[in-house]
Amino acid sequence: MGFFEKLFGGGKRKVSMEKEETRGMHMPDLDIPIDEKFTIYFKKNGGKFIYCDSDQDVSEALANIRLENSWNNTNFFSMDTALEEKFTREGLTFTDNPNKSEIFFTTCEHLVAQNGSILICSNQLRDRKLNDLPENFIVFATTSQLVNSIGEGLKKIKKKHLNSIPTNITTIKHFQAISEDKKDFLTYGSSSKNLYLILLEDL
Repeated sequence: MGFFEKLFGGGKRKVSMEKEETRGMHMPDLDIPIDEKFTIYFKKNGGKFIYCDSDQDVSEALANIRLENSWNNTNFFSMDTALEEKFTREGLTFTDNPNKSEIFFTTCEHLVAQNGSILICSNQLRDRKLNDLPENFIVFATTSQLVNSIGEGLKKIKKKHLNSIPTNITTIKHFQAISEDKKDFLTYGSSSKNLYLILLEDL
């Protein structure tokens, strides 16, 4: 399967075009699988989605993202040493200074199907605000991180970190620039990011 087919939601999990085209953001949820629901809303938000079913697919996806954006000689800003170690073999170079990079490379806590957003917290951000980070995000996540709602995601975070609940919890759900005439109180203070999601099947 080619890179661009995966980029627009291909792979094992194909979304029905009829469902995508006939549903609005505020319509009641249909009884569809959680991964399809997330994909529908994530793409409506402007995100770039790459489904992978192996580590080899992940490597190919990352290589193509770098090639497409001419990022082969660009440092990746990262605050996750485990993530850096995992991808060292890909020839990436990292920096801990966001001012010296165009790309923030990170994991996340959960992927929220309800609105296609990405739930992150101090585990990924530390004490930084989204506006302090590079414009381009590459998020590496797995299908086991999918949840139906933000509430479900928050409950899982609390259960996982009983003794030390993380702070700076927020969601990213705007993956393209919002024009001034389309901004409202729901988007006030939101930080739009050019975001690629590399999603690895682990279920």
